[in-house]
Amino acid sequence: MLSQLKKTCKRLVGAADEEEVPVISPRDWAEGIVQDPARRAVDYVINLFPIFSWISRYNFGWASGDVIAGLTVGIVLVPQSMSYAQIATLPPEYGLYSSFVGVLVYCFFATSKDVSIGPVAVMSLTVAQIIKHVNDSHPGVWGGPQIATTVAFICGFIVLAIGLLRLGWLVEFIPAPAVSGFMTGSALNIVSGQLPGLLGVSGFDTRAATYEVFINTLKGLPRTKLDAAFGITGLVSLYLIRWACDRLSKRYPSRARWFFFMSVFRNAFVIVVLTIASWLYARHRKGSDGKYPIKILQNVPRGFKHIGQPEIDVSLIKALAGELPVATIILFLEHIAISKSFGRVNGYKIDPNQELIAIGVTNTIGTLFGAYPATGSFSRSALQSKSGVRSPASGLFSAVVVIVALYGLTPAFFWIPTAALSAVIIHAVADLVASPKQVYSFWRVSPIEFVIWVASVLVTVFATIEDGIYTSIAASLALLLIRLARPRGHFLGRVTLHNTTESSSRDVYIPLNPNKFLMNPHVKVYPPSPGVVVYRFEESFLYPNSSLVNDSIVDYVKEHTRRGRDMTGVKSGDRPWNDPGNSSEAEESAGKPILHAIVLDFSAVSHLDTTGVQALIDTRTEVERWADRPVEFHFATILSPWIRRALIAGGFGVGTLSTHAHEEIAPVTRYHDQYIADPQHADPVKDAHGPPDDPEALHGIAQNSARTSTDGTIQEISNGAGLPMMLPETPFFHLDVGTAVRAAEGGVTRAPSFMETGSDKS
Repeated sequence: MLSQLKKTCKRLVGAADEEEVPVISPRDWAEGIVQDPARRAVDYVINLFPIFSWISRYNFGWASGDVIAGLTVGIVLVPQSMSYAQIATLPPEYGLYSSFVGVLVYCFFATSKDVSIGPVAVMSLTVAQIIKHVNDSHPGVWGGPQIATTVAFICGFIVLAIGLLRLGWLVEFIPAPAVSGFMTGSALNIVSGQLPGLLGVSGFDTRAATYEVFINTLKGLPRTKLDAAFGITGLVSLYLIRWACDRLSKRYPSRARWFFFMSVFRNAFVIVVLTIASWLYARHRKGSDGKYPIKILQNVPRGFKHIGQPEIDVSLIKALAGELPVATIILFLEHIAISKSFGRVNGYKIDPNQELIAIGVTNTIGTLFGAYPATGSFSRSALQSKSGVRSPASGLFSAVVVIVALYGLTPAFFWIPTAALSAVIIHAVADLVASPKQVYSFWRVSPIEFVIWVASVLVTVFATIEDGIYTSIAASLALLLIRLARPRGHFLGRVTLHNTTESSSRDVYIPLNPNKFLMNPHVKVYPPSPGVVVYRFEESFLYPNSSLVNDSIVDYVKEHTRRGRDMTGVKSGDRPWNDPGNSSEAEESAGKPILHAIVLDFSAVSHLDTTGVQALIDTRTEVERWADRPVEFHFATILSPWIRRALIAGGFGVGTLSTHAHEEIAPVTRYHDQYIADPQHADPVKDAHGPPDDPEALHGIAQNSARTSTDGTIQEISNGAGLPMMLPETPFFHLDVGTAVRAAEGGVTRAPSFMETGSDKS
């Protein structure tokens, strides 16, 4: 009963009744996925909290390094966070809220010891643009802090979901040049936006396009105020201190550690000095309107004044929905790039999915404190790494510094000049601009990616950050698709390499026309035996590029082999409509061989889809029609059992030649081959699954071809026990190109084709 049902199902789907070649099945794949699901579930939960993998080994040696690094980063974090809140057009306390939650929560979920989470310049600028967008479309409905907190809440949940679903590989679609171009353009945008605050110039939109802000700043130079004295002094002092400490550390290497920490504290030092100067100058100069002669922070609330359940308005979410994609991308893009960079330099590997979870949890919890979006900071991460951090626990000590600032130093923040914060911002983000050496490396490695970098910078500068990041991502994906749809492929020949030391030699297969920049152009490359074509494809064989392979092989065959049937005496009315013929065709092809076999090197093919198999079937059909005889297809170095399964489904590799040349494995309609083929190209076989008109002739050909290929495989490639390396059911699948070519060359001499034998010639 069961066997009869199985046969009926096979007939319905068109499967053969005879024993099938064993191939991998979905069951094999499923068994590997669901193996020990309980253990996999437990590991999944444990991996959500990486702190458990190292906290039991924590010791005083680690603690000393973490205390120094944490306090150092905290001292830098306090002025930077208030400065970045200024970029986001938020009160300074919101920068402190984001800083506290970032460094505190991240240590429990981190897989990187070096990364420091908190407000960053690019994300702050993005928040400012989102606030501007919402206020322009809905003026006066929501305040800036509520908008920023909502962005952190929604983007945090999105990133958290991406991490929990293990979709962190999506980040890999954005290459390094695109990230660098976007970061460079964003840094220029931030610098131009802070120049007016540095100089005390006002009267125009500092969140407009970069070039507009820069031009308006130049026009406003005559209106420069006293703030410029504080801003320019602070900026120059920051660079002078860093330059002096770098020079002194090189001159006195034994004291380099001291000079390093002196350089680290330059932000805090400059802020303290300028704050004292501001207090001394402005405390007695308050105008009748309540304003001071220079712009200062004034009141900064003490402690967490906005802690509690976040106020999430559905209407607000709808208003900023269009801005969420770019905010989400920036949230995880910079962080993953930074964490991978530090892991690579310091000898550990980060888990991108877990890092996304860490960012998501940090931002969602941060909304309870009124924080706005926070992510990894390159400058503070570099500082933390150089300070000798030993574990993610350093974030706890940075959080202590922020708490002290929130509860103990807020009265002193009153007198901080905003121009001094602008100087801190410009000094920090200037390092995000790609150096000429880095840009030149993009050009040397890939000129196309250099163009993407330039395009990303220009669009960010002359349009918006949102347009810049979309441009970089779109250009990178377009380049990826072009490389997938138009990959390289080469027809190969043989070169024999001789080892004079061991008196041995081996054959290697390289392009018939080798590139002069890859190998010696004077080396003689010998083509394979007449009638054998060897082709290597350098990409996965998928639907975007399958027709390219078909065209390349068919055109090459028609150019380098002669037609199997003499068409010189065929009348024009009997020729196909697309074959005008050539009176000198016989003379031109007299010295060319007839095609016997095609060897395909699949060593670079990692995937093969249905359209790719159909392209191979079409290629087989066209070359057999040209040669007027069956053509062997040999495959070398198949990388995946799923590729083997797909090829067998297309009728390749099993050692029996095609008996129905026009079958389609991917027809566009249910009834296809037998209905669309004209009489001239109709399948000569009566039954698609039955024998040909002359089964004896076909049997002789198939037996000869299969024997030749199998013999070649067993003789050339075997293991220590003398057994064949490849499965005997598929003798046309080979371990390497050399074995495949020898098998193909061994079957060149054979009986006539079944098309000729089956015709009426008696």
